Amino acid sequence: MAVFFRGSQNLLQKLKNHVSFANVSSRAMASKTPVGFIGLGNMGSHMAKNLLKHGYPVFASDIFPESCKEIQDLGAQVLDSPAEVADRADRIITMLPSSPNVIEVYTGLKGILKKVKKGSLLIDSSTIDPSVSKEMAKEAEKMGAVFMDAPVSGGVGAARSGKLTFMVGGVEEEFTAVQELLTCMGTNVVYCGEVGTGQAAKICNNMLLAISMIGTAETMNLGIRLGLDPKLLSKILNMSSGRCWSSDTYNPVPGVMEGVPSASNYQGGFGTTLMAKDLGLAQDTATNTKTAIPLGSVSHQIYRVMCARGYAQKDFSSVFQFLREEENQ
Repeated sequence: MAVFFRGSQNLLQKLKNHVSFANVSSRAMASKTPVGFIGLGNMGSHMAKNLLKHGYPVFASDIFPESCKEIQDLGAQVLDSPAEVADRADRIITMLPSSPNVIEVYTGLKGILKKVKKGSLLIDSSTIDPSVSKEMAKEAEKMGAVFMDAPVSGGVGAARSGKLTFMVGGVEEEFTAVQELLTCMGTNVVYCGEVGTGQAAKICNNMLLAISMIGTAETMNLGIRLGLDPKLLSKILNMSSGRCWSSDTYNPVPGVMEGVPSASNYQGGFGTTLMAKDLGLAQDTATNTKTAIPLGSVSHQIYRVMCARGYAQKDFSSVFQFLREEENQ
């Protein structure tokens, strides 16, 4: 009976929270113009929810209909294609996996640019090749719209809590309008320069992230083999000069931290495939600019091998598990 009572209380609390969320959103929505959101994956779904929480009516679309159910239940209107979103909203945010996805969503047969209105503001938070951002900006300009690149950092946790960092590239005069929307989803919104510079900043950040994650995984593995307790080693690292985001916020060793992918068999989070893709972008831009990135190149190869060894869908912190398995072969 006690178990049933506690279960009923939990259900009532969830319903209460949902009703409260709906009431706050519906009151605010009456005074705010709609926002389109395309791409409701691990990151995009939380970002779109935060727009709803801040009172913006949302027109959403995703290639996978099942990804739309939760946000539809929270009050978003789900549409069948990017073109339909563009027909209903003049401010649109896209959050997509790769450059080809962005090209298709913007310029495809049912793409945004088929129905975009003049004066529309198009914000792409995907991580893609800077040259693709520049090309999309040119195509949008032909239709009388403005395209800005605004990739994010912070991971799923920051997307959920509305604490992302946005790196914005594009027409500076439009930054205030972009900032208004992005501050609903993040705590840091930084203007980087012309179109493509947001992507440049993101690629550099993710290259460093990959390098530091591999370094953290190697360090933790060595310490464990030397007989150190992983929680103790993590504590020491995080009060010493080796401290980094991969060690103090996103530790790759199972059992060291709660609420991170390593605590749940590396499910969720930022996939190894996406990290390999971002490192490929870094490698391509480094080649084009004749920039030496020896650690970035090695990191790229490690994540490519991981993708081929069954880690593609796991979080990128699974490099710790990969290194442990390599030792046993």
